[in-house]
Amino acid sequence: MNSRRQFIKASGTLSASVLLNNVTNPESANLEFFSSKVPLYGHLWVYASRYPPNWDCTPILDEVFSDLKYAGLQGVELMEIILRNEGSVTRLKELVQKHSLPVVGTSYNADMWVKSKHSEILEDIELVLERLHGVGGTMLGITVGDAKHKKTEEELDAQGEILKKIIVVCKKNSVQANLHNHTFEVVDNLHDLKGTIARVPELPLGPDLNWLVRGGVDPVQFIKTYGHKMVFMHIRDQDASGKWTEAVGEGVMDFPAIAKALTNIHYKGKAAIELAFDKPAINPVREDWKKSRQYVKGVFGW
Repeated sequence: MNSRRQFIKASGTLSASVLLNNVTNPESANLEFFSSKVPLYGHLWVYASRYPPNWDCTPILDEVFSDLKYAGLQGVELMEIILRNEGSVTRLKELVQKHSLPVVGTSYNADMWVKSKHSEILEDIELVLERLHGVGGTMLGITVGDAKHKKTEEELDAQGEILKKIIVVCKKNSVQANLHNHTFEVVDNLHDLKGTIARVPELPLGPDLNWLVRGGVDPVQFIKTYGHKMVFMHIRDQDASGKWTEAVGEGVMDFPAIAKALTNIHYKGKAAIELAFDKPAINPVREDWKKSRQYVKGVFGW
């Protein structure tokens, strides 16, 4: 019920990459973190959200690449539907060349807790990862599927079983898997997430910091506890009422505290901004990307 694939009402709770060169000295970032090299990408959800119910924004991929390049981001994170399309590899290679902006990875969502779906999922993941590798992508952010209930031990076992197989397929395609969360993985004292970690401890984490907040989890504490397992993260903002803001930095997410927590664990992974709108945007989306990118540079030093 809480997925990137839905515009929900918030509760009250709150690599081919080109590294940045000319970064201003932000007041809120200490020099140790300022000097770290964390590449910053853009996930294309805000464009995919225009194309329900399958979220296939292939018709406007040129706009996606153009906007992210304009904003100064260092790569594009796809959704798996893009890679399922025939001709996707050729199309994406042309866009990468045209905009000098790499595809860095893709998110992937499937009901991995349902054992009867495993064969279908594995066949699909083989296709998606082969094509991802073909366009130079090296990251796979995995969402394990929302059961709409607290998963049983047997369902978590099934989830762990297929994740281990997906890791093998990732290695074959030179892709690094990471466990990406929405809210359902982290409610009930992180029941789903902890169940997966216990069964697949070798799987790194790629948390979405805003979904953590919406699931009632303090992202700073999460970083302190699980930061050693993190290789990726998504960044998004929301206002005091729980609605997404147009740009990162316009809301109440405590990004300075998050930046400090990442500094303390010497975070050396990757990050992506993922914009999402609860209402029609006022500004051109490319300007929201640019403002978000500048804010992250100022606070995180990336």
